[in-house]
Parts: sequence; C-alpha cells; structure tokens
Amino acid sequence: MKRKPVLKKQVVEKKKKGKFSDFLRTARKISTWAFRGSLLLVGLVAISWLFVSLYHYMLASPYIRLKQVVLTGVDENLKAELLDMAKLNFDMSLLTIDLNDLKGSLERHPWVRSVNLEKHFPHTLMIWAEKETPRAIVAMDKLYYMNRGGKIFKTLDQGDETDFPVVTGISKDDEEREKLIAVAVDVLKALEGQGDPWSLKNLSELHVRKDGDVALHFSHLPARIRIRGNEVAERMDDLGKVVKHLSTTGRAHMARAIDLSYEEGGVVQFKKN
Repeated sequence: MKRKPVLKKQVVEKKKKGKFSDFLRTARKISTWAFRGSLLLVGLVAISWLFVSLYHYMLASPYIRLKQVVLTGVDENLKAELLDMAKLNFDMSLLTIDLNDLKGSLERHPWVRSVNLEKHFPHTLMIWAEKETPRAIVAMDKLYYMNRGGKIFKTLDQGDETDFPVVTGISKDDEEREKLIAVAVDVLKALEGQGDPWSLKNLSELHVRKDGDVALHFSHLPARIRIRGNEVAERMDDLGKVVKHLSTTGRAHMARAIDLSYEEGGVVQFKKN
C-alpha cells in the first residue's frame, strides 16, 4: 500500500526534470540565434564599412577624375556660357557630379531647350545641348521670343535678331493667353507649308483676336487679311484668287482689308480717296 506515494514522487521528479530539459533546449536555441545574429550584424557592419571606405577611396582616386568635358549641339558662344554655368573643375571626381542637378542648372539658360548628360568613365563628361529656335516675336509688356511649340522663352535684348513675324493681341496677364498663343502657333504652322508670296518669311504681323479670328499682315500686300484662325490653310487658295483679281484690275494697292472670315466668299474694303 506504500507504492502510491513512491510512484507519485517519481512522477513529480520526472516532470521537474522534463521542464528543466525544455528550459535548457530553449536557452541553447536562443543563444545559438543570438550568436548567429551577432555574426550577421558584424558582417553587415564590416561590409558597410568596406563600401564606405571604397567610395571615399574612389572619390580621391585620380583614376576617375574629370579630365574632359565634351559639349555639343550649340555654338561656341553659348558653349562657353554653359561651361561657365556648370562650374566644373578638373580636380573633381566623376562620382561627385550630380547629373540631375547639372541638367537643371544648364536648362535654366534662356537659349537652352534641353540637355542630356552622360558620364563616360574614367575621365569624360558628355553634354548634349539643344538650342532654342525662335519662330516668332510676341509683343506683350515686352518683346519675347516664342519657339515653334508656343513656348515663350526669352525677352529680346539689344542686338537680338528681329527678322521674325510679330504676334500681337496677347496680353501677359490675360486669362486666355495660352489659348491665344495656341491659335497663333496653329496659324504659323499652317503658313510654314505655303510658298511665296504667302510663305512665313513674308508674314510681318499676326494679330490674334479673342473671337478666334486672326489678322495677317504680309510685307508685299498693304491690306490686312482677316480669317478664321483654324481655317488659314484651307482659305489660302481663296486669298490668292482675291489678290490676283485685285492685281489684274489694278486695285491691289487700294485694298485696305480683305475679310475671309465668312463661310463663303470674302469682302474687300478699299481705302477712301
């Protein structure tokens, strides 16, 4: 009858030994993972230090130092201005040149439309620049150059070329300025494909109206030509016929205005005697 207490005591001792063994196994696992984590951390620190050291070495290394800047796409005067704006020197490493910052800096020049850059290791920086091309002069509070896409990119300075059509009727503070510029751009594009005497080179002034009409002034004709801005290309034949008739009858020099804004035909206004 005394076996039960003995058996109970053995069971209790076995349970105690089992819990202790579980604790030891858990402790071993934790210590193993902690050791592995420490090794991983040390490895990452060592690799980071290696990369930082290598980067600083490369910055100071003469083997990737800037020795040549090749800038193409612009004339010599603009090239000199851009190189001065770039503030590059031949003591710097190619790695220290931020291409995005340099691109933004160079594209702030009013005559520069776009810039692309590439590093050609070990010693060369390539710069391709595209120069703005004026298509017309826009008269607002000042005179401005406008490119083929309608971008107003520069005020005219003394000595700048002025042999371009002048766009009028647009105010700098007008809420519809962009809309009016778009009309002017469409008209200029329509005239690009015209031959003499209605070619773009003979256009002296393009006046844009808010109602969508435009007034064209050509250097060879005293009359002002009124026409719908979106119908310029298709009405040029009509204009040619009207002017031919006026020339044949000897009245071309008397015409003050030619209005082709009507759906059919046109109206000619003559100067008063």
